[in-house]
Amino acid sequence: MLTPFDIACPYCGEAIGILVDASAGDQHYIEDCQVCCRPITLSIRIEADGEPQVSATSENEA
Repeated sequence: MLTPFDIACPYCGEAIGILVDASAGDQHYIEDCQVCCRPITLSIRIEADGEPQVSATSENEA
């Protein structure tokens, strides 16, 4: 169950789309920005209703 999610890159501010697998539970991983190629730390928390909450931070904020 992949859910599309839009985030803003914490470096360049561009909107980028990611796919979140809500069936995998809470997650924490690094994905490069599709625009500026810098590493974004993604923290995904799955709410009780199954909806993902995504937080995107830079390397220095994590």
